[in-house]
Amino acid sequence: MYEELEKVRLACETCHKCPLGDLRTNSVFSDGVPNSKLMLIGEAPGYNEDMQGKPFVGRAGQLLDKIFEAVGLSREKDVYICNTLKCRPPENRDPLPAEKTACRPYLDEQIAILKPRIILLCGRVALTSFLPQASSISKVRGQWFDGPYGSKMMPIFHPSYLLRNPVKRPGSPKALMWDDIREIKRVYDSLSD
Repeated sequence: MYEELEKVRLACETCHKCPLGDLRTNSVFSDGVPNSKLMLIGEAPGYNEDMQGKPFVGRAGQLLDKIFEAVGLSREKDVYICNTLKCRPPENRDPLPAEKTACRPYLDEQIAILKPRIILLCGRVALTSFLPQASSISKVRGQWFDGPYGSKMMPIFHPSYLLRNPVKRPGSPKALMWDDIREIKRVYDSLSD
C-alpha cells in the first residue's frame, strides 16, 4: 500500500496537467496515516499547505485536529487526509472544473489503494466532486451516502467555515459539527480492523 501511494505522490510532484502545476511551491498529496478505515477529503491547499506540502496545517487544520481529538481520533493514528486538488489555486479561489478533472485521477488512485470504509467530504468542493447533485453542504451534512468500494461517505462542514461561524448555540454549525463527529466516531468504532 505504501509503495503504491508513493508512486502516486511522486507523479503529483511532477504533474503539469493544468496551470496550477507551474504555480505551486509544493504539491500537497496527503498527511496522516494510510489506512482502510477513515479518509478525509478536503477542498484544495491554501497558502500554509502549499508552503509545507501537507494538507490542513493552517488555522483550519488546527481546528480539525481539535475536532478529531475531542472524540479520541488523530491524524497520526487514525485518519488519512488528502484534498480534491493537489496544488493551490491562486488567492485560494475555488478550483476550476478543468483543474478538478486534471487532479481527479490522483484522488481516485488514493481511494482505490486504501479502499477506506469511511470517507469524510470536508467542504463544498469535496462534496460536489462526489455528489454533484447536492445543492448545499448545509442540507446534506451529517448524512451517510454510498461511496466508492462500498464506503460510507459523510459531508461535513469545512473547519474554515466553522472559524467564520464561531457561535456554539444549538443548531449552529459548530453544534452540528459536534453531532457529526460523534456519529462518525460511533461508526468508526463499529468497524473491525
